[in-house]
Amino acid sequence: MVREGASFHPSRAGLLNWARPPATLPRRAQLLREGPWAEWLVRRSLRGAVRRELAGVYVRGPWPGGGAVLAPNHHSWWDGYLLRELAWQIGQDFAVMMGEAQLARFPFLQRVGAFPAGAARTAVRRAREGAWVVLFPEGAIQPPGALGAVRGGAGWAAGRAGVPLVPVALRLSLRGAERPEAFVRFGAPCPPLDLPARLSALLAQLDADLRAADPDQPPQGYLRVVTGRGSAHDAGANLPAQWLALLTGDRITGAGRDDPPP
Repeated sequence: MVREGASFHPSRAGLLNWARPPATLPRRAQLLREGPWAEWLVRRSLRGAVRRELAGVYVRGPWPGGGAVLAPNHHSWWDGYLLRELAWQIGQDFAVMMGEAQLARFPFLQRVGAFPAGAARTAVRRAREGAWVVLFPEGAIQPPGALGAVRGGAGWAAGRAGVPLVPVALRLSLRGAERPEAFVRFGAPCPPLDLPARLSALLAQLDADLRAADPDQPPQGYLRVVTGRGSAHDAGANLPAQWLALLTGDRITGAGRDDPPP
């Protein structure tokens, strides 16, 4: 029954009736949330984002084996994604502390290791269980540049768990590619009191490595662990560039591309 004076749109009503979920849908949704599919979907989304949005991920230094507290600088939105990707690559258990506001916006990240800030016991327990536990000693994301003020939580957690405290330098850099590249440099384990100096020095070394490198090549000593997405300016992957060369008669050379486009 349509109330008098109310506007009625048959198409909308039909759509609502058609879209109404069956009685069994809540149960199916619950099974999805409780089963392995939910974690698989989040993992696929995160790993896909790294490969779509970055030109590559490069790593230098010894990857920690087993339980450890990783203490990276926090200068980009990608930092947690990068370390999670590395853990997936080697089958390493993983946990990362997130701010409560961020975790409220992205609660599904708990399925791939995120836990709320302030859960110190969780950090210690997960490290003891053999996970990489990522605690950003600067707290929140800081502007790119030098290391900000370092808090003592990462050192405390490593000490309580009896695991190594590993400084990690992270940088996203827009160099010779259309999209940014990510660089990770692992340092040697250090005592908690030495973390500010060690992490600051490690970050300065990473910056020096990038300055010394050819923008079209990875810095010396860095291993590419994620290929990422190619740039449109790469003639080998840029069909419009190939057709422009064909139409203008300008031959593409360099990077092994000296054949005319098909």
